[in-house]
Amino acid sequence: MQLQRATKIARDVFPLGEAVEDEPWKGQRPCFPDSLPIVGPAPRHKGLWLDFGHGHVGFTIGPITGQLMAEMAAARGLSPLLSGRNAEKLRAVAEPLGLEYRAVSLDDKTGLEALLADASLVLHIAGPFSATAQPMVAACLATQTHYLDITGEIDIFERHYTLNEEAINAGIMIMSGVGFDVVPTDCLAAHIKQRLPDATELNISIDGGGSLSPGTAKTAMESIGRRTLARRGGQLTELSRHLYGKADFGRGERTTIAMSWGDVSTAYRTTSIPDITVYFKLTPVLKKLMGLPMWMRKVMGSPVPQQFIKRQIEKHITGPSSEQRAKGFTFIIAEAVNAKGEKATSTLQTPDGYTFTCTCGLAITQRVLQGDCQAGFQTPGGMYGPDLILPFEGVKRTDILRPLAEGLPQAIITEK
Repeated sequence: MQLQRATKIARDVFPLGEAVEDEPWKGQRPCFPDSLPIVGPAPRHKGLWLDFGHGHVGFTIGPITGQLMAEMAAARGLSPLLSGRNAEKLRAVAEPLGLEYRAVSLDDKTGLEALLADASLVLHIAGPFSATAQPMVAACLATQTHYLDITGEIDIFERHYTLNEEAINAGIMIMSGVGFDVVPTDCLAAHIKQRLPDATELNISIDGGGSLSPGTAKTAMESIGRRTLARRGGQLTELSRHLYGKADFGRGERTTIAMSWGDVSTAYRTTSIPDITVYFKLTPVLKKLMGLPMWMRKVMGSPVPQQFIKRQIEKHITGPSSEQRAKGFTFIIAEAVNAKGEKATSTLQTPDGYTFTCTCGLAITQRVLQGDCQAGFQTPGGMYGPDLILPFEGVKRTDILRPLAEGLPQAIITEK
């Protein structure tokens, strides 16, 4: 009954198409709260090894972004070693580009460390990072290899922040979120902090533009059963109700809604601003999802409905085409407020999120390979400053200056 109700609601949100099975599979499949599997010897049964609990999440945008990243790296003259668990899929990407590849499972600790023995840096793309980041970071610490990833998951940012001392001792940099999550927003947060150094509140509003991707749809489904996270008084806080706002993304004022986004972790580390909220433009899809009663959202967030709906997402929702990526854009607004009520506002326009993830990830990779890095946990804007993204094609940052007196127009300063 729960599955039927969840499916009916999901059909109103996503184009799931017709069911491929008359009776959905409903067998038990262990899935743990942190999405990490149990792998290793059973403590009470000699000779018995356990390997289960990998969950129902599957791949998000990893395959698409991985291929784009490999193509762009090759175009820049880089020669990365591509790695993943599926040799055939690796070969399909690597051979046309003339790149080396090696298949290694994240469950293979020895294999991972051997893979990284001669590497100076890992750019980790394989999500969901709640399941894949821990073994890769552990291997990087063991082999003294710099670690970058493209996650946007708040839990991963917070976990990697706790590894700061270990990273310093290993002489490596750990930087999560080197893609669209969270480079543009983190750089904009660093910029607005410079404009209003005593800011106590930061609100970031995002209009993603473009088409719905499988990764976006799956991420929405993963978090549907949880309350929205914001930063209050320096602490991550669950909001007791939906929080709405207003923002003008260049085409008139639009309604926005607070969402759990990586900047409530990273922007705090970059700016030390104690109160941070991230808003997204309230699209019809978001309105339907967030309008569901919490009990129904929790049902849809449980393992069996998650598995079924994500299968349908994989079959019926494709990522943006190259033409859509070329036309896509993202518009971001950052507004800071201090204790006196004074405000500073800046906007940022970037290319499509898929493309920009590759651009940012490779740019930071090249910096690290050139020795421009610092041991410990770092954020993009904190390490490389607010102007990191200004040289990238398609990026435009604008400062909106408040009028000195009522009735005077606002001044606008644009940087490209």
